[in-house]
Amino acid sequence: MARYTIGMDFGTLSGRAILVDVKTGEEKGASVYEYPHAVMENALPGGKKLPVDYALQDPQDYLDALTHIVPDLLAQTGVSPDDVIGVGIDFTACTVLPVDAQGTPLCFSDEYKDDPLAWVQLWKHHGAQDYANRLTRIAEEQGETFLGRYGGKASSESLFPRLWKIAVEDPKLYDAMDEYVEAGDWLVRILTGSDTRNSCAAGYKALWSKQDGYPSKAFFKALDPKLENVIADKLKAPVQSIGTRAGAIDGKGARLTGLNVGTAVSTAIVDAHSGVPGTLQEVAENQMLFIMGTSGCQMLLSKSEKVVPGVFGMVEDGMMPGFIGYEAGQSCLGDHYDWFVKNCVPEEYAIAAKQRGMNLHQYLTEKAARLAPGETGLLALDWWNGNRSILIDNDLTGLILGMRLTTKPEDIYRTLIEATAFGTRVIIDNFEAAGVQVDKIFATGGICQKNPMLMQIFSDITGRPIGIGGSEYGPALGAAVFGALAAGSERGGYDSVFDATKVMANLTDTVYTPIPKNVAVYDKLFSEFMKLHDYFGRGGNDVMKRLKKIQEDAIASKA
Repeated sequence: MARYTIGMDFGTLSGRAILVDVKTGEEKGASVYEYPHAVMENALPGGKKLPVDYALQDPQDYLDALTHIVPDLLAQTGVSPDDVIGVGIDFTACTVLPVDAQGTPLCFSDEYKDDPLAWVQLWKHHGAQDYANRLTRIAEEQGETFLGRYGGKASSESLFPRLWKIAVEDPKLYDAMDEYVEAGDWLVRILTGSDTRNSCAAGYKALWSKQDGYPSKAFFKALDPKLENVIADKLKAPVQSIGTRAGAIDGKGARLTGLNVGTAVSTAIVDAHSGVPGTLQEVAENQMLFIMGTSGCQMLLSKSEKVVPGVFGMVEDGMMPGFIGYEAGQSCLGDHYDWFVKNCVPEEYAIAAKQRGMNLHQYLTEKAARLAPGETGLLALDWWNGNRSILIDNDLTGLILGMRLTTKPEDIYRTLIEATAFGTRVIIDNFEAAGVQVDKIFATGGICQKNPMLMQIFSDITGRPIGIGGSEYGPALGAAVFGALAAGSERGGYDSVFDATKVMANLTDTVYTPIPKNVAVYDKLFSEFMKLHDYFGRGGNDVMKRLKKIQEDAIASKA
């Protein structure tokens, strides 16, 4: 009799679930639920305006996704809950929210429903950048060594700058919260009643390490006396390793999902990191997986533990046991292209695309594919949502150079794609300059499967072959792998993640290889890209930051 696991992937705009045959790796079905509130960047549901650089979400959207995707998956596949042995959850991170002692989000209460800091702060929320900068400075003054694991800088895309901001600017909310939790851990608690903190998010987003734990109370006191006991007060749940069993579906979880009470639930994992066990069948060192979604993440497995400037995180066993997992990334990828399509394409293109039965991405790709490398005359920096790696500076903004009256939308679209590929090359080159080898590159996510032109550009610009994952839902497949580990062999699952990936992970035979004539042109453009990158990104000209400050002041003056 077949046994199945469900992998749930909670991304930036939707929750997704797949059902996988544990012994064959076959994906039997998938279900997607788009979040009704999407990303709240301008106002809360009640109308309260938000400051610049806020990116919030409504946790009710996650619950609604949960109650839709799992029952829908069971209904469409006809699989009985009796045959589902395990569940895994991956979630964007750092995506955090304050909850009370019962695990109820404080934004659900009348008292805090109009308080922006009481809502979920999405991974790309940059509202605490000042606190991240101050954390970096104090850690350097205190001689803290943990900064080396994070490329030498703290990021506003991590937990403690956000929690520190709440402690200082919203002390009533700080005192009211029982815990500050990652959304993935919160959903595990909703399903099982078990309060855990996954080692992946704790390691990459909350300064925790397997060897040393969290930073000392003295360090947190140096930030702010109110934070001296922050771990015991607000991060009290124990850290639990990924791939382990967090608990089992309880009565509440069964009512929400239709799954049986007692079904094993894995400890949560960050979404990009979950793509590694969902894609790499034969896990080996020096393999990089590129997660291509709203943002881009470069996940590198290594046996070498080195300080890599600008890396977003380096965590022992962070992605797979026995490996140092290095995380780098770009704060916008799909978001980058989508911004242009939604805001900058003329009506005539939309009409033409509709007549052809295409969406605008497909139509622009068709036109852009006719252009040769360098033909646009344009060059762009991919900082529309700041720079995650290697500059770790979310106050940086985007740039396009070379615009003329003859510039067409497809020129800009291709250039934005090239910009993200150049950003990826910066990250790869930075790893190797620091002594961490990158031997093989793979990609996963819907973008890499749907857009051959884009993948060829990435191969040409990086100068490397790129293999393609076989599942449209690579992170969800990784979560399903961990669901099988939570169940264990006694229930029909696995006891070793490496045994599980050999069967359940999914790669295609497609490999994009560099075209030499294209590589030659892109090498020239990359040289120019790096001049812009260093000039605007390393202090040569801080005009981006000055413009941002002028914008913030102008918006504040209208309030």
